[in-house]
Amino acid sequence: MDDLSMIYSQIITEHNQDTTNKREIKDPDLKERGHNPSCGDDITLSLKFKGDVIDDIAYEGSGCAISQASTSMMIDLVKGKTVEEALDYIKTFIGMIKKEITDEKELEKLEDAIALKNISMMPARVKCAVLAWHTLDEAIKKKKKPNSSK
Repeated sequence: MDDLSMIYSQIITEHNQDTTNKREIKDPDLKERGHNPSCGDDITLSLKFKGDVIDDIAYEGSGCAISQASTSMMIDLVKGKTVEEALDYIKTFIGMIKKEITDEKELEKLEDAIALKNISMMPARVKCAVLAWHTLDEAIKKKKKPNSSK
């Protein structure tokens, strides 16, 4: 294992073990469940908004280290950002995983989430890495749709 792989492994482990973002939010504006039946990852994102800004976001649920770490990394990135900024992060992250976005400058904005860059070499783990990002995307679509239920 090279130095970079080791650093990335440490980042994933740290995020998996950090429970800062794994908590309940009382009276969230929106809840969205993401489930990966192939491996059992199951998360529920809870969001609170102030206008167009994601004021608070947390998750509950269980899954493998990669899904839990990826969820934590995503929350660190999007908390306090606008919905449009969050959508940009989602697009960049999924583009990185699909190897459609390879520009290092573009990927730097993903901060710790760049540690999941090489997950595409493990096809069985890709769904674990993108679960939270797809779940947040679905939640934002519901927020943008008027008259949607909480």
